[in-house]
Amino acid sequence: MGEEARALDMETSEENTTTRRNHTVHELMVDLYPLSSYYFGSRDALTVKDEIISDRVIRLKSNYAAHGLRTCVEAVLLVELFKHPHVLLLQYRNSIFKLPGGRLRPGESDIQGLKRKLASKLSVNENVLVPGLEVGECIGMWWRPNFETLMYPFLPPNVKHPKECSKLFLVRLPVHQQFVVPKNFKLLAVPLCQLHEDEKTYGPIISQIPKLLSKFSFNMMEI
Repeated sequence: MGEEARALDMETSEENTTTRRNHTVHELMVDLYPLSSYYFGSRDALTVKDEIISDRVIRLKSNYAAHGLRTCVEAVLLVELFKHPHVLLLQYRNSIFKLPGGRLRPGESDIQGLKRKLASKLSVNENVLVPGLEVGECIGMWWRPNFETLMYPFLPPNVKHPKECSKLFLVRLPVHQQFVVPKNFKLLAVPLCQLHEDEKTYGPIISQIPKLLSKFSFNMMEI
């Protein structure tokens, strides 16, 4: 290979590396729009399953017997308030906090299932997908090894048949959006600094969201 050819190959390689780097940087940048740019309303109450933990265990066993591993998908939705990222959380009975999402149907993809669940939790019509939402990276996975309340951010090596897998996806919001939630829920914007390691209030998964988002940069948009 001649010197000119080698120089051209090196130049091309450098351009490809730069392109990949810029693409990665772009993916890790998240635009956050002010909370005031979103509309929040309410609709009829949503039936809540698993009022108590024992009910959840019974339903989990029944679903596992019928369909095997239960897979849940949940959305991390971010807004800007006081120049700080806030996570949108559903609150039930003033003490239970949840990320919008839920269980996949058999054979349903993660993205389609999450969009369906977001419609059921955040849309004026639970059968109509919320427009403008961009389902992005899976930022975390938790596993339930047995029929118990504990979930782990890894699958223990001795567990061959886990009972549940829960996946968290970063979902990017457009500049404007309408959120309509069941009236027995509240949709709250909670700052990352408040969630950080507060497992007692928010549970082991939600309290770890600030760490999961540490690799991202946030662009506070003004409108």
